[in-house]
Amino acid sequence: MKIGKTEKILLNSAKDGPLCFTLLDSQSTPASSLPSIIKTIEKSNAAAIFIGGSTISDQMEIETFVNNIKKLTKLPVILFPGNISGVASNADAILFMSLLNSDNPYFITGAQALGSISVKKHNIEPLPTAYIIVGEGSGAAGFVGQARGIPTDKPEIAGMYALAAEYMGMRFLYLESGSGAKDPIPIKTIQTVRKLYNGFLMVGGGIKNEATAKKIAKTGIDAIIIGSLLETKDYKTTLPKITKALRSK
Repeated sequence: MKIGKTEKILLNSAKDGPLCFTLLDSQSTPASSLPSIIKTIEKSNAAAIFIGGSTISDQMEIETFVNNIKKLTKLPVILFPGNISGVASNADAILFMSLLNSDNPYFITGAQALGSISVKKHNIEPLPTAYIIVGEGSGAAGFVGQARGIPTDKPEIAGMYALAAEYMGMRFLYLESGSGAKDPIPIKTIQTVRKLYNGFLMVGGGIKNEATAKKIAKTGIDAIIIGSLLETKDYKTTLPKITKALRSK
């Protein structure tokens, strides 16, 4: 599969250092707050906006949400689907994800097969992505996706999944400790995955300040994903500090 426009933008941007992607939940983000949030995202030099939510059930809702965001910014708007209902025709691209450590085949290949026709029909750029959840308390994504969280003290298991993802042709990998996680993924786990996986590596969950972001950036990742932080009262001051820390020496 050829590399599309959005993927080229992300790859070129990451040449200058780790990127910050923001993840907005269409169900918990009021439309009235979008102008302020988008303004902060742009001022912080975030590279893209992901749209998702593990419990999305209304496709019309996410279509409207994407449309509202695209009226406010020129940044790439990329779908982060929790199920086939997370496909919106007006997005720039979609993380076409397989939750590799799910116990349910539906979240590994089933939902992908069902959603593939909509992605092709609406000409949404697919970004082939492996999704790996680390930790037993893996939040809504792990619960809904029936993931068997990789133990935090077993980085070699995460590494094996990552290597398998590369061998299966997945050009992106998202390593997550779960939405709203109290703690980020252990540095040792990220380092192990980075050593084995040569694609575009994204890390998220539990990244709440610039110190954590800087430690993770030093492992050689390509991007971090910030989600739950945007639902806090301090996001306007914290997000710019995090994005600045990513590229500081």
